[in-house]
Amino acid sequence: MTDLLKERSKELPKGTPALAKPEVEKLLAEVPGWKLSEDGKKIARAYEFQNFHETIEFVNALAYVIHKEDHHPDLEVSYKTCRATFWTHTVGGLSLNDFICAAKVNALVE
Repeated sequence: MTDLLKERSKELPKGTPALAKPEVEKLLAEVPGWKLSEDGKKIARAYEFQNFHETIEFVNALAYVIHKEDHHPDLEVSYKTCRATFWTHTVGGLSLNDFICAAKVNALVE
C-alpha cells in the first residue's frame, strides 16, 4: 500500500504512459469514494455538504491543497455538492498524480 498523502505530484513528460488497469485498481482501493470512469481514464468523487457555505469552504480548501500539487481537477459545484474529476492530460489517462491528489482531497473531509 502506498502512503499517497506523503507523496507529491510530479511533472510527467509528454509520452509518459498512463497507468495500467491493475495499478489503477490497486490505487483506487486507496482512495475511498472515488469511482473510475467507464473508459477507465478518469476518477471522480462527489462530496455532499449541508449548505452552499460549506460547499464553498470545501472548494476553497481543495483549491489551496491542490494548487500546491500543481495538478488540478475539473470541478462541478452546486448548492450542496462538489464533484471533482482527475485525470492527467499529458498521459491521456490516469497517473499516480491523480491518486495523490484524490487522497489529499479526501483528507479534507475525513
